[in-house]
Amino acid sequence: MSPSTLEDLFTLFNETASILQEELNCTYLEALAETGENLFQQSVLQEELSELTLKRLKKSYESFRPDKYTAEELRKAYQLAILKGMKESVQPNHQMTPDAVGMLVGYLVDKFVQSTNFRLLDPAVGTGNLLTTVMNHQVNKKVTAIGVDIDDLLIHLSFVNANLQEHQIELFNQDSLEPLFIDPVDAVVADLPVGYYPNDVRAQDYELKSSEGHSYAHHLFIEQSVKHTKAGGYLFFIIPNGLFESEEAPKLHAFLKEQAHIQGILQLPMTMFKNKQAAKSILILQKLGGDILPPKQVLLVNIPTLSKGQDVERMLRNIDIWIKENK
Repeated sequence: MSPSTLEDLFTLFNETASILQEELNCTYLEALAETGENLFQQSVLQEELSELTLKRLKKSYESFRPDKYTAEELRKAYQLAILKGMKESVQPNHQMTPDAVGMLVGYLVDKFVQSTNFRLLDPAVGTGNLLTTVMNHQVNKKVTAIGVDIDDLLIHLSFVNANLQEHQIELFNQDSLEPLFIDPVDAVVADLPVGYYPNDVRAQDYELKSSEGHSYAHHLFIEQSVKHTKAGGYLFFIIPNGLFESEEAPKLHAFLKEQAHIQGILQLPMTMFKNKQAAKSILILQKLGGDILPPKQVLLVNIPTLSKGQDVERMLRNIDIWIKENK
């Protein structure tokens, strides 16, 4: 991907979003969702614009030829614009999974999920960046997906993201821990929202509810995801490193022992995080069922700093060897 392609696309998203932001008197992220939809529909959908704005937008949109770009190019440019908008927005839940992590999860999904036609769920889909990164890294596979998020702006951005990249994603704007009316999926990916779940009444329906006070949202997300995965299906979670060290950890251990095999834990490099407390890992589970056997040994990896190319290649080779030996 040439830097100029990315720059041109970002400029198009950014400039047209800024025009709409001013004209519609809305936030940059809202305007970005609007301009993304205009680009997908190849027309200006907002009716309340001045003649001059209409002309400016049409002139900018004329240069956009979706077939000129790959899905990854569109995702990256749109992601850059979203990141710009998130810097201006004060909402703490607007956080995006770093690209390098998304690509690594995409690589792992491609290696573990052998089927050439499968369904994928992201129960904390946000802007759709992690989900579409993973879909873009599936080699010669047909993937359809489901995304759930409680934030209506993030779901709107996710919808535009999916359309621009021409991905088949069904999106639900709801609390992901309320009942999900979906068929079981083959795989789950999620950057788990870490913190407390405020709805104590709903939490009562979960095995991993806390004995007192609010329950951990990230524990409930794991349980909800396992529930909606087919037997033998894989789950890939981005987790806080201290997941198995909290006072609720014994309950989580017991739940996982009953429901899934831990296939692997890959610790992300410390250089990616501001401090030790913020550090994360990728947890890989396989749901029990039928004749599913545990791996001979769990895949444990300390991921090297991603700028060290040779170390990263060596790590990927070791993962490949592990998969061949344990499949």
